[in-house]
Amino acid sequence: MADAGLLRSLAVDPSELDPAPPWTPRGSAGIQRLDSRHPCVRCGRPSTVAGVVETPEHGRRWVDRCAPCLVVTTPHGGPQAPLTEPLAVLREAARTAGVALTTAADGV
Repeated sequence: MADAGLLRSLAVDPSELDPAPPWTPRGSAGIQRLDSRHPCVRCGRPSTVAGVVETPEHGRRWVDRCAPCLVVTTPHGGPQAPLTEPLAVLREAARTAGVALTTAADGV
């Protein structure tokens, strides 16, 4: 997810986030950040992940999240192939089993 998309999904104004340091050795600044026990930017619980976003207007900023908010705001991808074939297989299996099947793709 692009930084702007992440900030939109979190409903966070980047100016409200703490400035992050310039590039540092992988993980060291993040570990130090977590040791400081910052609240999750989404729900306020203690953060378990310290990430960095960068915007042209505000530069590098910390984005602290707890594990549940990290999961909710991390894209998980979607089907990589058209749904036509998997749905056909599913419908055939349901027909063979004698089960009525309605999917969200049916527009119900």
